[in-house]
Amino acid sequence: MSAQRKSELYLLFVTVIWGSTFVISKALLDHASPLFYCGVRFLLAAGIVLALYFRRVSVIPLSTIIKGSVLGGLLFLGFALQTIGLQYTTASKNAFFTGLLVVLTPIVHYSVQNILKLVRKALKYGNIFGVVCAAIGLYLLTSPSGGAFNVGDALTLGCALMFALYIVYLDFASSEPDKLQLTYVQFVFCGILGLLSAWLFEDIRMEFTPNFVWSLLYLVIFATVISMWVQNHFQGYTTPTRAAVIFSLEPVIAAIFAYYVRGENIGMLGIAGGVFIMTGLVLSEFSDYIPGLKKSVVRET
Repeated sequence: MSAQRKSELYLLFVTVIWGSTFVISKALLDHASPLFYCGVRFLLAAGIVLALYFRRVSVIPLSTIIKGSVLGGLLFLGFALQTIGLQYTTASKNAFFTGLLVVLTPIVHYSVQNILKLVRKALKYGNIFGVVCAAIGLYLLTSPSGGAFNVGDALTLGCALMFALYIVYLDFASSEPDKLQLTYVQFVFCGILGLLSAWLFEDIRMEFTPNFVWSLLYLVIFATVISMWVQNHFQGYTTPTRAAVIFSLEPVIAAIFAYYVRGENIGMLGIAGGVFIMTGLVLSEFSDYIPGLKKSVVRET
C-alpha cells in the first residue's frame, strides 16, 4: 500500500471519530459555554501530551512554534465562528456552510500555490469532480432552509474558510520534522485563545456532571489528541483537496450516529446526499485509475 493511500485511510479514521462527536457535543454544550469549553478542551489535550511526552515537547524549535501557532489560531477561529454563527442561523444551514470547506479548500490551495510560488502537488480532474459531488451531497444531506442569507450564515461561511485555510496551511507546515510538537503548540495556542475570548465575551459556565466528564474525556482524548495528531502526521502525504473530500464524509457519519443514538431521521434527501458524498470520495480517491479523470489540472513542479 502506498504512503498516500495509507495516510488517506488514517484520515478516514479521523473523520469517523469526528463524526461520532456530533451527538456528544450537542449534549455537552448544554452544560458549558462554548468558548470556555473550547479553551478547556484544548488545554486538557495539551496537558495530556505534556504529561506523556514531556521531554519531547519541553524544547520546541522556533519554526514549529510559529507554524503551530498559526494553525492553532485558524483552528480556534473556525470553532469560534461556527459556534457563534449557530446562534443566528439554523443548525442545517450552519452545517451546510461549514461543509463548504470542501469547495473552498481547492480554491484556497490553488491560490496559495500561485501567490506564494510554492511547490505544486498534482490536482486531477477527478479531485475536482469529487469536490463538486461532495458539495452537492452536503447540500442534500443538510437540506438548508430558514430564510435569506444572514449574519449567522456569514459567520459560518467564515468558519468554513478558516478550516480550509487550516487544511492548506497544514500541508505547508507538514515539513516540520516532529508532528507531535506541532500538534502540542496548536493545542496550547487554541486553548489560550479559547479561555481569553471566553473571559472577554462570555458568561462562563461549566457543570461537571459524570456524563459531562466522560463526554469531555472522549472528546479530549479521541477527537482532539489522537485525531489531530493523526491529521498533522499523515495529511502531508496527500493533497489538501483529497483530504477535504475525505473530511466531507463527516456529516454522513454524524447523521448515522444521530439516527441510532438520538433517533434523528435524515430522510430520502439525506440518503441521496450521502450517496453523492460517497461518489465524490470514490472519484477523488481513484482518479488515477479512471480514464479522463487522471489528467492533472495543476501539475507538480
